[in-house]
Amino acid sequence: MIELKYFDRPDFEQLIDWIDSPSFLLQWGGPAFEFPLTTSQLERYMENANRKDSETFIYKVIECETHKVIGHISLGKIDRKNRSARIGKVLVGNKHVRGKGIGQQMIKEILSIAFDDLHLHRVSLGVFDFNLSAIACYEKAGFIKEGLLRDSRKNGDEYWSLLEMSILENEWQKMKGSSV
Repeated sequence: MIELKYFDRPDFEQLIDWIDSPSFLLQWGGPAFEFPLTTSQLERYMENANRKDSETFIYKVIECETHKVIGHISLGKIDRKNRSARIGKVLVGNKHVRGKGIGQQMIKEILSIAFDDLHLHRVSLGVFDFNLSAIACYEKAGFIKEGLLRDSRKNGDEYWSLLEMSILENEWQKMKGSSV
């Protein structure tokens, strides 16, 4: 089991340690960051986040049994008028807990915040088309593939395509009902 708690300055070093290459940074953070990840970049990322009316909520993922930080996730671009938001920065940082369903738990927790607490209607995300384990995780959580943004990010000499996915509140309610 995991819990999400607000990400804060004392968590910066752990996250910086997890991001060990330019390609991994692009996978985790998209074009918003430059390698190497720095404290000043994370301070900008945190500006105006985690307040009652923020457009972004940023979380560290804590393993309940050990109380260790094992990951990171955010809910951003929160649009209260249109009742939508975007999941981003999904990372199971601790390599020892990967492949154990932690990603699935993280997505369920963030969707609970989005739909049950913030009463949103739609939550979207982008994932690189080669990240098959993440795509499977998102589909298992109820996300639907919407489209492919071909060659949308440049990594070195190659281009990566981004798969857009989303889930709607009625789909979340159905998924939630079937997993109880």
